[in-house]
Amino acid sequence: MSLVANTGKLAGRTLFITGASRGIGKAIALKAAKDGANVVIAAKTAEPHPKLPGTIYTAAEEIEALGGKALPCIVDVREEKQVQAAIDEAVKKFNGIDILVNNASAISLTGTAQTDMKRYDLMHNINTRGTFLASKLCLPLLKNSDHAHILNLSPPLNMSPYWFSIHVAYTMAKYGMSMCVLGMSEEFKPLNIGVNALWPKTAIATAAIEMLTGDTSTSRKPEIVSDAAYLMLCQDPKKYTGNFAIDEDVLKEHGIKDMTPYACDPKNADKLLLDGFLDDPAAIGHHQTVTTASIRRYHTTTVNHAEKTESGGQIPQLFTTISKVITPELVKKTQAVYQFNVKGKEEGVWHIDLKNGDGACGQGEPKNPPDATLTMDSTNFAEMFAGKLKPTTAFMMGKLKINGDLQKAMKLEKMMKSLKTKV
Repeated sequence: MSLVANTGKLAGRTLFITGASRGIGKAIALKAAKDGANVVIAAKTAEPHPKLPGTIYTAAEEIEALGGKALPCIVDVREEKQVQAAIDEAVKKFNGIDILVNNASAISLTGTAQTDMKRYDLMHNINTRGTFLASKLCLPLLKNSDHAHILNLSPPLNMSPYWFSIHVAYTMAKYGMSMCVLGMSEEFKPLNIGVNALWPKTAIATAAIEMLTGDTSTSRKPEIVSDAAYLMLCQDPKKYTGNFAIDEDVLKEHGIKDMTPYACDPKNADKLLLDGFLDDPAAIGHHQTVTTASIRRYHTTTVNHAEKTESGGQIPQLFTTISKVITPELVKKTQAVYQFNVKGKEEGVWHIDLKNGDGACGQGEPKNPPDATLTMDSTNFAEMFAGKLKPTTAFMMGKLKINGDLQKAMKLEKMMKSLKTKV
């Protein structure tokens, strides 16, 4: 679903797109192909992946079916020789490169203790180093183009401590891409090369989001990003450079006001999962206080216990209901222990063990070490378990802080679907 008409401005232009075999990279390639552009598909996937669709060859077929010309190249952006070889092939086939799209990226939304160094190196070598390397090697060709652009799929440089605290290794790796924009846009100005960043306002329905949450109903389609990218890449690079753009804002600036057609589920068009690194107005207060909030730790199971017991409250009732829906089957499916550090009116520590024995839940810290520790206000906590607030949404809005295994934390969403009718 594209709301942006093709103008032909990229006809005959050559785009070098990393990670273009699927997702956002492929969507940008297909949009350019409709103009009759040449696309170098620089990606690793030559053989079909058991869980993820698409290879460089299937992407090439789609590009050519839309009127573009494709050059599929097996490229791991960590390998300088492979990047250079693909650039050399592009020169042979298309006589140059006009546009570089640095889209290839690795992700691990883990805290410091949970990030193994192999994963750390992967993120930094693909995201930051790969972006720098591709930009450096394409530079001699971009200098020769009269419409030279570099577009990095990376976020605005938001220095709120919150975005560092939840996954510092990933944040550094993505911000490395953004710092390339900051530096190169200024460095390459005399060369008339436009260097910009683009980031989605909401989650995008890609394989990564599906793998993370198992649900794309609160996401938008990749076409919102490819439409925004197309509009950016059609700009005059001499005048348009150094921008950290958000997809929705780019479209609004070009007269597109209604984003509903981009929603995977139009019913959820107003309840979309916000992407990371963007401060939603509702979360500003949280971000301003997160440093002190994250320092605070709960080592006792008796915080305000007497007061809560006497006043009843929503949370004890919630856990009474939760205890009734825990089954061995749920334990087998989930395999995770959760600790909840609840703040606000009903402050205290609670747990749900969906890993050991037949499962358990209640007040206090779990007997076994938690896989994920979730910290949030008691009001949001009650809404989350009542099905009014999704954990992924709460997390992205800054209403929920997660320490530990994010993938396991997001499994709570599936569990809550079974609770929704009862809580």
